[in-house]
Amino acid sequence: MNKLYVVMVGLPARGKSTMARRIREGLEAEDFRVEVFNNGEIRRSMLGMDSAEPEFYDPDNAEGRARREEIARLNIAAARDYLAGDGHVAILDATNASRARRATIEAMLTDHPLLFVECVNDDPVALGAAIRRKTQMPEFARDTTQAAMESFTKRIHYYERMYAPCADESCWVRVDTLENRVVGEQIGGRVPYYHRIRDILVSAWVRNLYLVRHGETYYNVEGRIGGDSDLTLRGQAQAKELAAYFAGTEVPYIFTSTRKRSAQTAAPMREARPEATVMALPEFDEIDAGECESLRYDDIRRRFPDAFAARQRDKFHYVYPGGEGYVTLRERVERGVRRALFLAGGAPGVMIIGHQAINRMILSHFLYRRTEDVPYIFIPQTQFYHIVATQRKKLFELVRFM
Repeated sequence: MNKLYVVMVGLPARGKSTMARRIREGLEAEDFRVEVFNNGEIRRSMLGMDSAEPEFYDPDNAEGRARREEIARLNIAAARDYLAGDGHVAILDATNASRARRATIEAMLTDHPLLFVECVNDDPVALGAAIRRKTQMPEFARDTTQAAMESFTKRIHYYERMYAPCADESCWVRVDTLENRVVGEQIGGRVPYYHRIRDILVSAWVRNLYLVRHGETYYNVEGRIGGDSDLTLRGQAQAKELAAYFAGTEVPYIFTSTRKRSAQTAAPMREARPEATVMALPEFDEIDAGECESLRYDDIRRRFPDAFAARQRDKFHYVYPGGEGYVTLRERVERGVRRALFLAGGAPGVMIIGHQAINRMILSHFLYRRTEDVPYIFIPQTQFYHIVATQRKKLFELVRFM
């Protein structure tokens, strides 16, 4: 059977390890034997805290450079031994940022084809949050969050001095890990499983997405739209029931909007799992009703009769005076979904606690609906949508929790 080396390339915090795991899982589902060889795991086991300081990655630090090369060669040799046995695909997971490092890999691994997978992502919000997530690694346990972020950012700057994008290598593909989109490729000769791998790189990859609407608010009871209302007592009970339902479920990432009703719905979930990452993304804020914020629909009909009639005719393309509409939400909501899934990095469970219009737009990202039908998707406050979307499995269900 054909064998292959997959070599990850890219600056830190660009999603290389997530993509490596995704490739492994996608190929293992087709009964290929795949192993990931991570330089960082060897480095931490060999050097521990000695490799946490950013100066270890300074290209001018001869000792640090020698240790990094030693670790790389150990990992390369382990990958070669794996394919010499019964393995089918060996994935080298490291920055492999310099052309010199990649030339070393090419020189040492001549027995089977190589495919370089370069991961890029320049989204500032996603990158900042990914760096913050990196600070939770054991090597930063002695540092404050701020000190760890500064240290890791300095490490990235050192790598930037060494970084050279793939160009001279005969077989490479460059993927935007936020967009799940191939942005460049050069395939010379035959690369086993390339079409399978390329399809994995661009596939939506959601293990378990739980899409929840916030609990009942005072504005819901009064029939008002928008605003920043608190949860009612019933809404608070809904939030507690939601947390109780998920008591035995892994949900390490919870995303909310910046509105109080979303954060208040997440509060019992947060209390039950203090180790979870909870993050507010403005992309998930409810539709901005502009001059109609906090009004009842009867108020809108009296004060803005033409606008009310226009909304009745075409709810999807209607835009509130001075505000937004479904049609203008699409870009920011999809950006929020991409950021959330990138930051979750293939976690076993991700929850988004959003709003009615926002959740409709998120659902339309996964579920085919004609645009005119999107504003009418059912978004209850006592049920959630469970979505699985991988290369081999699609699941979509509405689940009652109260």
